[in-house]
Amino acid sequence: MGKHTQLLNERSLQLLKTLVERYISDGQPVGSRVLSKDSDLNLSPATIRNVMADLEDLGLVHSPHTSAGRVPTVSGYRLFVDNLLTVKPLNTQELSHLEGSLSAQHDTGHMIGIASRLLADLTQMAGVVTVPRREIVCFRHIEFLPLSHNRVLVIFVTNEQEVHNKIIHTAKLFSPAELQQAANYINSIYTGRSLNAVREAVIKDWQDDRERVNQGMLDAVTMAQQAFNQDDLKDDYVLVGETNLMGFSELADRDRLKSLFDAFYQKQGVIDLLDQCMKADGVQIFIGEESGYQAFDHCSLVTSSYSVSDEVVGVLGVIGPTRMAYEKIIPYVDITAKLLGAALNPKATPPL
Repeated sequence: MGKHTQLLNERSLQLLKTLVERYISDGQPVGSRVLSKDSDLNLSPATIRNVMADLEDLGLVHSPHTSAGRVPTVSGYRLFVDNLLTVKPLNTQELSHLEGSLSAQHDTGHMIGIASRLLADLTQMAGVVTVPRREIVCFRHIEFLPLSHNRVLVIFVTNEQEVHNKIIHTAKLFSPAELQQAANYINSIYTGRSLNAVREAVIKDWQDDRERVNQGMLDAVTMAQQAFNQDDLKDDYVLVGETNLMGFSELADRDRLKSLFDAFYQKQGVIDLLDQCMKADGVQIFIGEESGYQAFDHCSLVTSSYSVSDEVVGVLGVIGPTRMAYEKIIPYVDITAKLLGAALNPKATPPL
């Protein structure tokens, strides 16, 4: 949006800022008389009308229906968010509430639910949190237990307390002692690393050291490779507060709501969009059709990634109308992401 800021003088930018803030607050098209009173620029309504015409020519505002007032376009919101927004830090009470709710006292699933509920309650919109990707979660301990017919029960612990079970089929029958030895080897070499790093190391060790390691070590890494098979990992998210969106007039159209709720139910499109957010640092904002996802054409999505052991494992955010109070939503999302990451990684130093 740099080209627009270069074309606009301070007066025009101030009027655009005032218009966007007033529209976010009231939800009604903003007329020149309101802008004259709110902008503190001491301009006549006629002058303001001329500036509004220029902003409309630039595609930053438009006039809905026959209204004399104007509302921001997606481009207008983008310029506002990138250049004119003053983010409001959380007050002490809000921060204490978030810190108290997101303490490291629950399992991962419960924490994800708490975070999405907090975002929904704080914003009165929809809160969404992706489930941490298991391949990036930290590996702590593994056990191999013999079953019948060359089957082995693999029990592995992640993030101190999360226990996962998987049955694998082995090429030969192992004794309990051999399985114990294999587990001891894996635990001594890989504990404390992310599952993704474990998987890559196991494959590398298997390729590089096949001639140098003994058969027991080779069996251990082969079983570990099966246990940490990436194909078993499923992406998912927890969504809370989607019915809040029915209260916004701009989303209350039946077809829009149906499209939005269908997207929530199908999940994959939303997951693909959230995956994009994992690749960027800090708060990401998609406004309207910027998301490239038709169901979200009338929504904004404010997200931030969260990390465990310094690796990004998921994304959380708020879904609401484009007419949202970005200056409040952004710090809610930012702080919640930091606190959730700290709670899922209790050995880490608190981020705040």
